[in-house]
Amino acid sequence: MTSQSPLLTVLAVEPFERAYNNRMTFRFGNITSTGGRQSVVRLRVRLADGREGWGYSSESIGGKWFDKRPELSDQQAADQLRRSLAMAGDLYMASKPRTPFGFFADHYAEHVAACGAKGLLPLVASYGPALLDRAILDAVCRLQGVSFYAAMQANLPGMQPHAIIPDMAGFDFGKFLAGLKPAASMAARHTVGMVDPLVAADQKPEDRVNDGLPETLEEVAATYGQRYFKLKVGGDLKADIERLSKIASVLDRMAEPYFATIDGNEQYATAEAALELWHAIEATPALKRLAQSTLFVEQPIARQMALSTSVEPFTKAKPLIIDESDGEIDSFPRARALGYDGVSSKACKGFYKSIINRARCEKWNAEGTGRRYFMSAEDLTVHAGVSLQQDLALVNYIGLTHVERNGHHFVDGFCERPASEADAFLKAHPDLYHRHHGKVRLRIEQGMLQIGSLDCIGFGHAPVPDFTQLTAMPVPA
Repeated sequence: MTSQSPLLTVLAVEPFERAYNNRMTFRFGNITSTGGRQSVVRLRVRLADGREGWGYSSESIGGKWFDKRPELSDQQAADQLRRSLAMAGDLYMASKPRTPFGFFADHYAEHVAACGAKGLLPLVASYGPALLDRAILDAVCRLQGVSFYAAMQANLPGMQPHAIIPDMAGFDFGKFLAGLKPAASMAARHTVGMVDPLVAADQKPEDRVNDGLPETLEEVAATYGQRYFKLKVGGDLKADIERLSKIASVLDRMAEPYFATIDGNEQYATAEAALELWHAIEATPALKRLAQSTLFVEQPIARQMALSTSVEPFTKAKPLIIDESDGEIDSFPRARALGYDGVSSKACKGFYKSIINRARCEKWNAEGTGRRYFMSAEDLTVHAGVSLQQDLALVNYIGLTHVERNGHHFVDGFCERPASEADAFLKAHPDLYHRHHGKVRLRIEQGMLQIGSLDCIGFGHAPVPDFTQLTAMPVPA
């Protein structure tokens, strides 16, 4: 514990949720989404000096990403996440006073084991603490009158070597955290889903949303000026090459350089099958520029096999990262041993995990092996407001320069939330949002997000959610 790190007690955990509809259908892997539900957490803490305050967090309830077993219904998968949150809330409220990091680290093994006893995967188990840990730090930042960035640079959470991360024994977290410097802008990486229209001919007139926002890939590139793209593939080699070739026919029109990442979403059964995809990409003349523009490939291998065999043959051709296989606190070191180059950051997996993995990259890259380990910033349809801004603040703080963003494209701004909430976020963060075609929406200009206003008191957001139209989250049996 550092001298700046306060001990606190969690007094209340209040989970809510709301329904939302997509403005456009989104498909990744074998999952098609037309809407869903979002969790919103309000959490109250008391510091050792007696002061009390609320903190907030929010996340999509994307159950079928966390656990893709086909026998689970959407309702069952969502209930798993609700159960993880409820269990973590009970654990944190029963805890003795701890530092913010102490709540995460000291309870990590106990929570994962308790979730495992109920059949919940480690990735599902991570969902509950991920929301609570952000709300705790948000509350502490508000009580101390500091921003997330300032809190982390001063190690307000109290991050330190811990038994759950034995590979980081002796690591100087204080020095590391103080050295991370956030930027005022970041490039937005556009997600191209499996059923997204690419050109005007892909849409019938009656299928258009016609809300003033871009719908096809060519419209997105022209409207937002984006140069970073995330391309989904589906596990059928022939169909994936055909789809990527159509995408490339749009992206290759750009005179300026563009950059792509390819997301397999676990759709290839083995490392050999995934490598066959990459070799086919390299061998296809229509994909020459796209192949050269690809930065890395994300989790093409099903999680049952992804961490069971070496991927060195693949990574000799192109960097490879894990995403869905990043279920446990030691997943990245295990992936590194098999030849992976990197790991994704997603706030829904836990912001302390992202920072620990960023520290691992720092440590490993300093060892002088000649290999560069890195992190990427990925989305799980984070929504405008708290969810979006906490995720942006996190990936900006750990030094990532581009981030996958898809919530603004598939969800209509603040969608069904009260106009007063959207207006409050616009007023407090006018660099990040603007009023466009009658609604407050994310602002992307020349492919960039302006995020200087995230350096505010709290965890990346000044306003707080409007709870008047939220419903209490049901607790699954």
